[in-house]
Amino acid sequence: MTVVPVAADRAEPDGDTARGRRTRPSRTGSPVHPRMSVAATAVLALGSVYTLLPVLWVLIAATKSSASLFTTSTAVPGGSLLTNIKQLNAYRSGLFWRWMANTLLYAGGGALLGTLICGLAGFALAKYSFRGKKLFFNIMLGGVMVPAVVLAIPTYLMLAKLHLAGGYLSVLLPSAAAGLPYGTYLGRIFAASSVPDEILEAGRIEGAGEWRLMLRMALPMMAPGLASMFLFQFVGIWNNFMLPYIMLGDDRKFPLTVGLYSLLNQGTYQPAVYNLVITGALLSILPLIVLFLTLQRYWRSGIITGAVK
Repeated sequence: MTVVPVAADRAEPDGDTARGRRTRPSRTGSPVHPRMSVAATAVLALGSVYTLLPVLWVLIAATKSSASLFTTSTAVPGGSLLTNIKQLNAYRSGLFWRWMANTLLYAGGGALLGTLICGLAGFALAKYSFRGKKLFFNIMLGGVMVPAVVLAIPTYLMLAKLHLAGGYLSVLLPSAAAGLPYGTYLGRIFAASSVPDEILEAGRIEGAGEWRLMLRMALPMMAPGLASMFLFQFVGIWNNFMLPYIMLGDDRKFPLTVGLYSLLNQGTYQPAVYNLVITGALLSILPLIVLFLTLQRYWRSGIITGAVK
């Protein structure tokens, strides 16, 4: 007797496949229709255009002289970019670069200090148990809902009593503290997902103290998350206007936001400085681009990647 193998039943093609249209499975397993993918791409493209169009306008306007800024078409670039940079550099003996250095100090120092505090606090909330932990965390999250503008005047009054108003610390310290509620929340998430308890127990067995566990073991594992926290706080402080506007009276201590605003006010009486304001706005975004390109490799490594090996 000859045994004939039975061929496997072939699945009947569904309607979309039979008509030449294929669906692509998503990461969750459900099929994604091509029309939905095209619609999502179109929405993202519109969002990108909406975001980049003002940057393109600033880039084109910075190439024009003060005479052609309001007389030529918006889409037509000029050839005065280097001249505008020279004029901006010569404005009050390079005051613009003083504003740039001040902004780097406020944003870099405040973001670094805030990130360190948020990382340590988030690690403590994620890996330690103590009385009042849940209550403290809930109160801290409540600080996220308080607008920064509401705290500006009380912060000024408090620092004025401490004789700190008008100095660099009057902007640096509140800037570092402004991102603590949300940063600590992120730090707790990063610590809980990227610092395994087994690593900490192994360190304790080897005789490592708690400070060494946090500084030498936990923080390096949280590096991708800390990089994200640093960038969020850096950009927030870089764009902050209200706090330094209230705190500072000496224009040599202004950050870029307040400095360019004061220069813009002079345009009411001196229209020739408008091109300097636009050129300064263009130069002010270059450090943010450099910082983003520098830190993006940390995100590629994965923010919630474990560390057990």
